[in-house]
Amino acid sequence: ADGQRLPLVITPDGTPLIEPDAPELASHVGLATTPEAEFYDLVVIGGGPAGLGAAVYGASEGLRTVLVERSATGGQAGQSSRIENYLGFPDGVSGGQLTDRARRQAAKFGAEILTAREVTGLEVNGAARVVRFSDGSAVAAHSVILATGVSYRQLLAPGCDALTGCGVYYGSALTEAASCQGQDVYIVGGANSAGQAAMYLARGAKSVTLLVRGESLAASMSHYLVQQIEEAPNISVRARTVVEAAHGEGHLEQLTLRDVDSGASELVDAQWMFVFIGAAPLTDWLDGTVLRDGRGFILAGPDLTTDGRPPAQWELDRPPYHLETSIPGVFVAGDARAESAKRVASAVGEGAMAVMLVHRYLEQS
Repeated sequence: ADGQRLPLVITPDGTPLIEPDAPELASHVGLATTPEAEFYDLVVIGGGPAGLGAAVYGASEGLRTVLVERSATGGQAGQSSRIENYLGFPDGVSGGQLTDRARRQAAKFGAEILTAREVTGLEVNGAARVVRFSDGSAVAAHSVILATGVSYRQLLAPGCDALTGCGVYYGSALTEAASCQGQDVYIVGGANSAGQAAMYLARGAKSVTLLVRGESLAASMSHYLVQQIEEAPNISVRARTVVEAAHGEGHLEQLTLRDVDSGASELVDAQWMFVFIGAAPLTDWLDGTVLRDGRGFILAGPDLTTDGRPPAQWELDRPPYHLETSIPGVFVAGDARAESAKRVASAVGEGAMAVMLVHRYLEQS
């Protein structure tokens, strides 16, 4: 190979893959990409904590279950450096460890897990719910759980696009932590994911600075994390501060920071910046299918009813169940749901609750 087409992957049997797409790579490392059947009791879309929770409970309770994930299981939680407030892990657990255990648990109970498959459509065909893939194929089921999660919002400051992957990263990017040893790190955001990354990176970085648009961390971060950050000697917090520009030749070298209140700008040395500025739901493919709010989050249960009445297209005599969308038999769990808690534990709980409601739906169908 000429080295111009990358990545180059060598499989264990010596087969070279030049610039493989996700399905090709998945098939060579032993991941399933094709469903074994045409019809299931339950299709779970999304492999984050909510989707994995639904797959575990669905398969363990006798439903023929298939989980479809467009990249790799874990979602945003899978990238978290350390989760310390998840029930049953008093010493904390990395997001990767937690979600890998959940994936193996779902597989143990018999759930099929398909990776590198992008879902592009959802249709109603009588009692069946049809899930369509980007390659034109489809799979059908009695019920569907939407656990598509969210994606990180991009920082729009000049210079950030060109330096993404070269000092500017979205999410915790744990693989970069070793490169931050002894250097100045900036983290943009004030929620739990930003706090967890700050604590992790502070172990080796010279300094870690949290840039927060709001007045303080208290409004958006768990109390235990706020306390840990306050006690960490090499972590500082700059409230009411935003990134105005990123600078560097081939790698991040400096940031221009602006004080929101005074408007004053300051140029600081920075080799690494990790961005956690909220997330947008991955629901555009559902436009015109299920009802969503103005930001794209999926409405469900009581949020669908106005003046105590279900939505106009609702055809059943009963009101929607708690996590049920505007399509009977289609449920939502986790961060994609409007007004969700945006926490791993609540996402897992909603996945389990959605399965309970699927059972109720199937009994009455």
